[in-house]
Amino acid sequence: MRGRVAFSDSNDVSGGSCSTCCAATSLSPSPDLPPDVFALKRLSDTLESICFHTSSLPDFDFFADARLIAASGREIPVHRCILAARSLFFKNLFVDRERNAKLDLKELMKEYDVGYDALVTVLAYVYSGKVRTPPRDVCVCADDECSHLACMPAVAYLVDVLYASFIFHIKELVDRFQGHLMDILDKAEADDVLMVISVASLCGTACESLLVRSIEIIVKSDVDVITLDRALPPHLVKKINDSRMELGVHSPKNNSFPDKHIKRIHRALESDDVELVRMLLKEGHTNLDDACALHFAVAYCDAKTTTELLDLAIADINHRNPRGYTVLHVAAIRKEPNIIVSLLTKGARPSDLTLDGRKALQISKRLTRAVDYNKSTEEGKATPKDRLCIEILEQAERRDPLLGEAAMSLAMAGDDLRKKLLYLENRVAMAKLLFPREAKVAMDIAQVDGTDDFHLTGMNKNMTVAQRTGVDLNESPFKLKEEHLNRLRALSKTVELGKRFFPRCSAILNTIMDGEDYPEIARLQIDSPEECPSKKQRRMEIEEDFSKAFTEDKEEFDRTMNFSSSSSSSSIGLTKPNGKLTFRM
Repeated sequence: MRGRVAFSDSNDVSGGSCSTCCAATSLSPSPDLPPDVFALKRLSDTLESICFHTSSLPDFDFFADARLIAASGREIPVHRCILAARSLFFKNLFVDRERNAKLDLKELMKEYDVGYDALVTVLAYVYSGKVRTPPRDVCVCADDECSHLACMPAVAYLVDVLYASFIFHIKELVDRFQGHLMDILDKAEADDVLMVISVASLCGTACESLLVRSIEIIVKSDVDVITLDRALPPHLVKKINDSRMELGVHSPKNNSFPDKHIKRIHRALESDDVELVRMLLKEGHTNLDDACALHFAVAYCDAKTTTELLDLAIADINHRNPRGYTVLHVAAIRKEPNIIVSLLTKGARPSDLTLDGRKALQISKRLTRAVDYNKSTEEGKATPKDRLCIEILEQAERRDPLLGEAAMSLAMAGDDLRKKLLYLENRVAMAKLLFPREAKVAMDIAQVDGTDDFHLTGMNKNMTVAQRTGVDLNESPFKLKEEHLNRLRALSKTVELGKRFFPRCSAILNTIMDGEDYPEIARLQIDSPEECPSKKQRRMEIEEDFSKAFTEDKEEFDRTMNFSSSSSSSSIGLTKPNGKLTFRM
């Protein structure tokens, strides 16, 4: 059994294990409990069932007369009478509210977003007086080698419950979860302790001991001043810096803010003005490596700004900042797929270790909840960013082909430029339909949007995968123009990136684009199979053939790359409900 945050006690219940309301009211008194204790337990179980089973018991959902809206947008049905009776806070909250009112919790929690699972835990306590054990995989990261005692998902869950309890004026929960955090602070990553400091400071005197202990840990850590300044209010940054000076933990030089020249470069990056950065560098006061400009851009700036800075080609892509982090390590913390791919294509090494022995992949895994990583992607939905970052880094570790080689299937288009462009246009358009997020990452890095689209009028109209504007490739005679070359380069790079970082997606596209069934598949993207039984039957046949090819491709890839059984079971961008591969249209 994987480890997890342990803070349940004898009267805790795990989510989903409680009985329904009707079953609770039919319980017979237990001979092991006094009648009054048993009656209280039965009441608690009944109220708990109302809280947890509103989705499966529509009667309870029907009687819910208010909705709380979490930061994620999910609604939590609640019962004003019950909450008001058990909490003065909720009594005051609902006093002037109409029936079926929807309350956005962002109005109550303006300074920190609390997750849905933590909110349910706190509300369940208000209903039943019991503290739930954490929902499955919510406090567990995606790294199977982690103990999960103090990884980021575990710390984040505890912090969320603590802050929600403080906002709802539930002192006993505040004290309880403050104690849980105190128990694991020494084992948590320093960056996660910053999150604890931020929330403990919002809770004021209620979490004073937690705040003091967290600050003591950060004072002795290697967290740099820029990171502190970004994560904490100024008075706390000053307190940490003063404590470091008193203890002699850091030298005045290492403990001070960057000099004015580095600050100017950072401000230019924040303004997305790479041209100004170029001008500042010409003054000769510093360089990109000494300013850790790439680290700063990756951590805090727009992905486009990072790409432009990389294109200057005057910074060491594997340079380490004072904490020993490479730029790729920082990108793994940021969890932005476009930035990670940009760095890898420029030569970032996924094998580089932090000072405490972590690679970018492990950083990314330990920042991702297992429940998010393992969740199946719904049809028509893009792959979650967290999981996509992990899969990109996994792929980068397993193989490192040279960029610049064309996809093998591209050669089948022949040497004719018009055919290549037609092929690439359709391949990328097909990728956008089947693998929207993966395609967007590759297209953004290749800057496809900066080139002109082309007509595909020479093909069968039913094969056209998108309505396009721009230059017609079928004009006769076809003349080579600069816009053609720009488009060809961008589309080719998109295909190359897809082959390197999304090989399973690329293999599936090869099967489609180079197979005899491509015209049928292209038509099925446009026509509605429900309107034509014969087309529906043909679609099912193609899906069956496609599923078989997909399975064979994946098995071959697994053998070649020595995939573990756990990672090879997931497929990027596709779903296989009931074991059958389906198109996402």
